Amino acid sequence: MATRILILSWEYPPLIEGGLARHVRKLSEQLVARGVEVHVLTRGDGAMPAEQEVAGVHVHRVPEPRKPRDLDAFLDWIERMNGDMVAAGLELGERCAFDLVHGHDWLVATAGDELARRLGCPWVVTIHATEFGRHQGWVDKHPQSRIHAIETWMANAADRIITCSAYMRDHVADIYGLDEARVAVIPNGIDPLDLQPVADLAQLRARFAGPRDRLVLLVGRLVYEKGFQIALEALPGVIERLGDVRFLVAGSGTAEQDLRAQATALGLDAHGTFLGWIGDDVLHSLYRIADLTVVPSIYEPFGLVALEAMASGCPTIVADTGGLREVVPNEHVGLRFRSRDPASLAAMIERVLSDDALRERLIAQASEHVLRFDWADIARQTAAVYGELRRAQRVA
Repeated sequence: MATRILILSWEYPPLIEGGLARHVRKLSEQLVARGVEVHVLTRGDGAMPAEQEVAGVHVHRVPEPRKPRDLDAFLDWIERMNGDMVAAGLELGERCAFDLVHGHDWLVATAGDELARRLGCPWVVTIHATEFGRHQGWVDKHPQSRIHAIETWMANAADRIITCSAYMRDHVADIYGLDEARVAVIPNGIDPLDLQPVADLAQLRARFAGPRDRLVLLVGRLVYEKGFQIALEALPGVIERLGDVRFLVAGSGTAEQDLRAQATALGLDAHGTFLGWIGDDVLHSLYRIADLTVVPSIYEPFGLVALEAMASGCPTIVADTGGLREVVPNEHVGLRFRSRDPASLAAMIERVLSDDALRERLIAQASEHVLRFDWADIARQTAAVYGELRRAQRVA
């Protein structure tokens, strides 16, 4: 009889807030390909079906109002969403006997815990990032303290933790006081077939750069921990020394206005464009038209943008920190600069943009390197964790 898993996630396509939705979808579909019966419990709006099967995955949606912008209101909204998920999950449990509950991040922690206990099965949690890391340890004040407390409880209550990098395993073991043996490291994955450009690339590039320009791409949520302020600080010197260099910032977030003001103060307005939020189709095309992608994060559990850029044939520079060290482990596949150091980043940008042979080598080596992050293998590793917990439960 096939293993039957209940996965909890606060987002799932077509409702996408960030990378979590894509991760859960790809993992779920590849688990199905391995013969696992997967049910995803998530949220939706009134226009989405309450239940549907998509690519073999049984998707169940609890209708929730639009999430509020105010953080205190958001925390209350999350609490209500978890209550709705518990009710829906228990009803679903009357129809299906689940072998395991797998929750993603603190956003579904209370629902995951209660459903696992009431359905009588193990509880696995994937921690994609931590509030402690996002705020560089400043979690003593509300609302960060509340989120950190939920994460600490969740990490200690779950039967097994999964993290996306060895860095994150060490990080969560340290800040939550965990035995590292309880933490499995399973990386995020990538499917190059998902990265196909859809735009006319020559026409798209002409919108942002002239024939002689070198185009530097910055992608992600515009928040402090992503380090875009460091990249902007590095660019004036690069432009002064190399000349024809332009930049693109693709993304939105709470730091967007500050970053735009910083670019103006640095005299960069004539040298680049802030695109705001963009869809995946445009993003995948941007990787193809850029001469370089920079990932300057201060805190980065993994570094999916770097992996996507490398898989798209775009040379990549990353900060020497966190999970980025594992995504870009050596100078054969990409370059690393000293974290938080604009001068070090500027030197690396100049090195890549002025050395065609280096660029071609990075592109060739990276195209082989990204094959290690295969979703089928990630599903195999995840299913192995499920199997260990099921065997342990039978013995107990």
